[in-house]
Amino acid sequence: MITIVEANSPKLLKDFVKFPFDLYKNHPYWVPPLISEELETFDKTKNPAFTTAEATFYLAYRENKIVGRIAAIINWNEVNDQNKKKVRFGWWETIDDVEVTKALLEKVKELGEQNQLEHIEGPMGFSNLDKVGVVTEGFDEIGSMITWYNYPYYKEHLELLGFVKEKEYHENKFPFSNVKPEFFFRVQEMIKKRYQLTPINFTKTKDIMPYVDEMFDLFNKSYASLASFVAITDIQKEYFKKKYISFINPEYIKFIVDKDHKIIAFSIVMPSFSEALQKANGRLFPLGFYHLLKAKKNSKEVLFYLIGVDPEYQNKGVTAVIFNEYYECFKTKGIESCVRTPELADNYAIQNIWKHFDPVVFRKRCTYIKNL
Repeated sequence: MITIVEANSPKLLKDFVKFPFDLYKNHPYWVPPLISEELETFDKTKNPAFTTAEATFYLAYRENKIVGRIAAIINWNEVNDQNKKKVRFGWWETIDDVEVTKALLEKVKELGEQNQLEHIEGPMGFSNLDKVGVVTEGFDEIGSMITWYNYPYYKEHLELLGFVKEKEYHENKFPFSNVKPEFFFRVQEMIKKRYQLTPINFTKTKDIMPYVDEMFDLFNKSYASLASFVAITDIQKEYFKKKYISFINPEYIKFIVDKDHKIIAFSIVMPSFSEALQKANGRLFPLGFYHLLKAKKNSKEVLFYLIGVDPEYQNKGVTAVIFNEYYECFKTKGIESCVRTPELADNYAIQNIWKHFDPVVFRKRCTYIKNL
């Protein structure tokens, strides 16, 4: 018999966060989150996502043992401003028993029905900066700190329960040796002169902070046309500023400004923390912080996390300027491999940006949908 319990106390929320550590124990490709970071994400007093969204967290038990978990989420901006009558599910983990998945999703369905919503979609988090998708291909590749990993049976569970694929995301990678500066060096010089553009580089995190709000405004503007996009609010900007920017080498954040010093393009790249997080195993102390700091300084793999270009400057070659700045930086640091984090499979504009580097799709993931 399966019992579903709401994780509505500090102890139960900690159990919710720690369940995957048992499910994927010693798994070579699963990357554990930091337990403290996960708990903060679910803390309604700390995560500003709760100003525009609600979430309920559930644990599934069988014979007093946790066998699954799920978060049922409503993003009210999405429902009210975009008229998307959707209840989301995220942070879903389960043993290989479709009855456990069924019982967990029933709680998500209940939340949707209580609020007169029309369909369920997931897995996804509160916003576009959260993790997304069930892995459907590429199970033999290590995950990352900004993606979920899962067993192959997750996809099978959803399909057995009548869910169908909604959005597909691809993760790509290419060796840095594929980057040939002759493809963009002359072009970027011409683009800078034609549009009076200037790249801005950084060596200190504190120098980036004055630009971050404007960067998020541009993020909202440049991604607004994507079907799945929900804009980031002002209060969320402050949260993401503290949560992410300090994690990133300042040299890996690039801005392009116009003659009026207005940001017209940006890119954020992160060092790969995957192996460091595996060594940390969810904890910053005693040695987790050391492993993360070492990866931040020495990782030879980088993840292209976000890239945004003002719609007015899209298709004008501005990315050549960004690539030129990264090329010089990565060459100095001895970077060997470049990874692109999940991008919508039908986002052909972003794919076109990378075509000269011969990227390879190494993992696919999907969100699944079902009408209520």
